[in-house]
Amino acid sequence: MSDRADVAKLITKQSSSPFVQLIIVDQGSFSDWLDKAPDHHKAWVNSHNFEGAAGQVLLLPDTGGKANAALVAVADLEADIVSPWTLGSAVSKLPAGRYRLTDDIAASDQQNLAIGWALEQYVFDRYKDCDSEPARYLILPDDADIDHARSQIEAARLVRDLINTPAEHMGPVELEAVAADLALDFDATLSSIIGDDLLAQNFPTIHFVGRAAEKAPRLLDIRWGDEDALKVTLVGKGVCFDTGGLNVKGGKFMGLMKKDMGGAAHVLGLARLIMAARLPVRLRVLIPAVENNIAGNSMRPGDVVVTRAGLSVEIGNTDAEGRLVLCDALSYACEEKPDILLDYATLTGAARVALGPDLPATFTDDDGLYADLEKAGRRLDDPIWRLPLWKAYLDDMKSPIADTNNISDGGFAGAITAALYLQRFTEGAGSWVHFDVYGWKPKPSSGRPKGGHAQAIRAAFDVIQRRSVS
Repeated sequence: MSDRADVAKLITKQSSSPFVQLIIVDQGSFSDWLDKAPDHHKAWVNSHNFEGAAGQVLLLPDTGGKANAALVAVADLEADIVSPWTLGSAVSKLPAGRYRLTDDIAASDQQNLAIGWALEQYVFDRYKDCDSEPARYLILPDDADIDHARSQIEAARLVRDLINTPAEHMGPVELEAVAADLALDFDATLSSIIGDDLLAQNFPTIHFVGRAAEKAPRLLDIRWGDEDALKVTLVGKGVCFDTGGLNVKGGKFMGLMKKDMGGAAHVLGLARLIMAARLPVRLRVLIPAVENNIAGNSMRPGDVVVTRAGLSVEIGNTDAEGRLVLCDALSYACEEKPDILLDYATLTGAARVALGPDLPATFTDDDGLYADLEKAGRRLDDPIWRLPLWKAYLDDMKSPIADTNNISDGGFAGAITAALYLQRFTEGAGSWVHFDVYGWKPKPSSGRPKGGHAQAIRAAFDVIQRRSVS
């Protein structure tokens, strides 16, 4: 594996090897820097029309003509310096080599910048060689927490790799193998309930959704940590491919459905962060892993399934399957009364219509927990956006033959009605948060290429870390 594929290797500590000094400026600070610069640098900058516009990069020579520094212009140095994405696509404009930031940038800020530095160079190399692009290494100071930076990079890489992998190679069986490897790496335990055993152990909706697929549905259960510590449970939607079932999706909407297990990818990434940091928590990860496929035994519109919680659900649309697999997992999670219950799911197109691909729709009835998550998201540039759990919309999900329908009877507030459906299965949790994530970058931005994308896991980790030691 090349260093550009194993991006955490792009971050290193101080060494005696030669490096190029990185000088970060913005339009507000550029003129001050230029006034103080050596004459040969001033002449070089002026001859190359460098004006401090965001994204500009210029290698600076020493008096002998050898490049020993690089001038990188960013949008707003004061506002963005702690954001991982500050350096932007400028990283890719630099030649291969080793670089070091100036000493006036705090070590904590340097390790944050290192996350974006490495992830800007991320490539998905499973099916094609990535070595055509050069690697750029960032040297961190001795007092920077390189292990934490690398852990953040590895978690994001894991999420991206899982989402980017086609369903042929990332079905329920393969997703279980990834979970098993993660558990092995951190001395966690993994158990799974597969196929008809789901019925025997009362997980009817997981079986109901996944029974038509060749690869049997399953519930993955990872446990780690001290049983007496803060109980943190993560539930992730693991629909490894979603045809829409008998309410089959059109080709336009089915093309990206390899990413419908993005919720599972997110909870595995967040679990990796928690275990790598050895947080004092009792961690549990539940992933209902299925494919929503079409066969003679597919669930049908109009069918009724009785959930683990005893609530009967009429199937208004077989393409609203994510909430079905999640509801049994959430009920199971709540049987042991977790202190914090977070679920991640690529759940609704309505959330994308409302907020676009960058903002995960976030639902909770715990105002304090949301305030902490939102604050962490702003500080870490890992944004979330709250939508209301508007109880009146539950009336739109009534069924004449069951306790509820799995969809509303109109086209309004689809993200909210989906969240309201899930909330009915969270009784017993101390606090519950639902993240309706997109998990995909439709176009590249700083540090985030087109493709699989981790959202709201750095913010969640920050809050869990703070609460676990308070």
